[in-house]
Amino acid sequence: MTDVTPTSRAAVFIDKDGTLLDDVPWNVDLHQMRLAPGALDALRLFAWFDVPLFIVSNQSGVALGKFAPHALDAVEARLHELAAEAGATFADVYWCPHHPQGIVPEYTRACDCRKPAPGMLLQAAHEHGIDLSRSWFIGDILDDVEAGHRAGCRSVLIDNGNETEWLAGAGRAPDIIVKSMHDAAIAIINAECPA
Repeated sequence: MTDVTPTSRAAVFIDKDGTLLDDVPWNVDLHQMRLAPGALDALRLFAWFDVPLFIVSNQSGVALGKFAPHALDAVEARLHELAAEAGATFADVYWCPHHPQGIVPEYTRACDCRKPAPGMLLQAAHEHGIDLSRSWFIGDILDDVEAGHRAGCRSVLIDNGNETEWLAGAGRAPDIIVKSMHDAAIAIINAECPA
């Protein structure tokens, strides 16, 4: 994926739980953070092609009182370590700590960053000069697909069993469906750099 201009880069946005990492609900335990099947190879492939990578993740555990906001600092540091093990880097990590039915008043609200809203992707694009129309979002549920489409990205769904409701609607049809992060990386690279 080559840049058109220095301020108009394509990027890949990746959901954290169930996509990049094994799905452990409300997990901030660094010892339980394990790359999902195919994720290591996906990160290596993206690094080889010098693709800017971003993590975009709902972390409602903050609003629900499952963990304190500062716990995400160690999680972010661990994500950077995991990427480095694959020779990759994350350009940035974006969290949405909100939930409309939370119990922590500061974070209990509807917002424009909680997926399927596109706020985190729009913020990343603004802060890092990303061309969303040339970018991709990889996730494991249709809310991820919708967030990507609402931001103007193409979306890849990893069909690993985490999407259980399959609620159809505007922007919820994936551009590509795969079984693993590695398959997602191959599909994106093939779409961007056809032989």
